[in-house]
Amino acid sequence: MSQTNRMRTALGVAALALSLGLCPAGARAAECGRNGEGFESWLDGFRREAAAAGVSKPAIDSALGDVFYDRSVISHDRGQKVFRQTFEQFSARMANSFRVSKGRSLLQKHAALFKRIEQKYGVPGPVLVAIWGLETDFGSYLGNFPTIRALATLAYDCRRADKFRAELLDALRIVERGDLDPAQMRGAWAGEIGQTQFMPSSYLKFAVDFDGDGKRDLVHNTADVLASTANFLHGYGWKPGAGWDEGEPNFPALLEWNKAKVYSKTIALLADKIKGAGD
Repeated sequence: MSQTNRMRTALGVAALALSLGLCPAGARAAECGRNGEGFESWLDGFRREAAAAGVSKPAIDSALGDVFYDRSVISHDRGQKVFRQTFEQFSARMANSFRVSKGRSLLQKHAALFKRIEQKYGVPGPVLVAIWGLETDFGSYLGNFPTIRALATLAYDCRRADKFRAELLDALRIVERGDLDPAQMRGAWAGEIGQTQFMPSSYLKFAVDFDGDGKRDLVHNTADVLASTANFLHGYGWKPGAGWDEGEPNFPALLEWNKAKVYSKTIALLADKIKGAGD
């Protein structure tokens, strides 16, 4: 399988976790649609909602100016099948020799950075490298979907309107605070951003400016990417020095990263291989 195809699979896997639960009855937005008709009217209403939530007009205009209903996003949302695989099938493809070899190389290359991150957040390098590798092959393929367009499409769609309406509003807040401009926000079909594929809500909550350049850049900045990923796991109860395999103290934090157990177990397995467990 080519590297690009591997990453398309990985990004689709990451996006799938977002659709494992539907919004509860009665929690959907008042307006939604099941096709593109009415999208422009809905988008006008969302502009007003964003303004009322405190997002500036320049940020709204720059983020939503060329947004349209994207049928390919809906097609991806409806066509997910990858987690029907067993853990053995899935992990054999994803925790492969390329990711182990590349992961070990990057662990050595960024050893000083990983040491600083572990000192601050308690999360060891092999876990961060495993997530980095599974999500985007270490930043080599972030996805081609314009994030704002994808989120707007899913926010309008009736299936999980409230969830993605909130994510879309948070994406505008990322633009507002100057971390990324809309053109830089491209990723998987479900709206994940950056080298470890943060949803906008997690980006706002956990992204850190680890190199001190004034921006939390999870697209281009390796230090910010890895430290923010560690901050996410730390925020969900990561216990320094404890194990991360299924049944060990830190596996629940991996489940917060991705609630599909087959994926979280694969993170743990790849981290073990990169660390050299059992070698």
